[in-house]
Amino acid sequence: MRSFKGIALLIITNLLVFLTLAITGNILIHFVLPMIGIDVRGSVATHQFAWAMVFGFGGAFISLLMSKTMVKRSMNMQQVVVPQTEKEALVFNTVKELAEREGINMPEVWVYWDDVPNAFATGPTRNSAMVAVSSGLAMNLSDDELRAVLAHEVGHIANGDMLATTLLQGLMNTFVYFLASMIARAVATVAPGDDEEGGMNFMIYFVVDTILQILFSVLASIVVCWFSRQREFRADAYAADALGADGMIRALRKIEYLSQQSAPIEEGQQDALATLKIYGANGGFVGLFATHPSIDDRVAALQQRYHR
Repeated sequence: MRSFKGIALLIITNLLVFLTLAITGNILIHFVLPMIGIDVRGSVATHQFAWAMVFGFGGAFISLLMSKTMVKRSMNMQQVVVPQTEKEALVFNTVKELAEREGINMPEVWVYWDDVPNAFATGPTRNSAMVAVSSGLAMNLSDDELRAVLAHEVGHIANGDMLATTLLQGLMNTFVYFLASMIARAVATVAPGDDEEGGMNFMIYFVVDTILQILFSVLASIVVCWFSRQREFRADAYAADALGADGMIRALRKIEYLSQQSAPIEEGQQDALATLKIYGANGGFVGLFATHPSIDDRVAALQQRYHR
């Protein structure tokens, strides 16, 4: 029953998002843009691009705005407001110290119960963010190592990584929707159909558009994943600048070791929060779709930057 309610809530949420974007798009295209002298209603290409931007950026920003809520509802988490243990105090005070150093609002601090060592930061803005730490990370890392990981996460917030990733994802979504739609429209227009006057065959349009969206989405994800890996290097550098490279390097090595000791994920099980993992994949073709660099690459970058 609980899973059914979750699926129903997801469907309703997506329908509301679609309706919101559809209404917003219509208002933008038919009222707002004409008022400022931009009329795209008579041009198929510009009309399609405007719709692609509405859905591309709209979906990305709605995901960003809902990121904290979705994470909290999907995981067994507890917010740390008044620390009750030494570890909670260490986590809370470290985040507070780094936030004050950056001049940003104190991020929400959350802990969740999972043996897998992990931490992540998310939120719509630098001043409305959260940092979450797994029990496996907090209990297995030394104080210096844990502080380094927390500095890495605050680095994501300070660097504005969540917004930057959203902008890039919105841009990629826009071009995926636009290119797929325009190519599909061109194919469907010249394909044989029921309209004797050369109208568009909507079945062919739908099939071609769907296939191209899948293909272009895969290509776009390579760009987004590349950017994600670069922001991990920047967050590592932030942590090293704030607290020293040694703690960050030791933390990465220990996380790698602990992760290898964790039980493997069951076949077919998907991790919806994979992009929040602090460790990543090795190179090769699979590495193109990794959101995080390998531990070896991250350690090498720190060593090279700080002349170790």
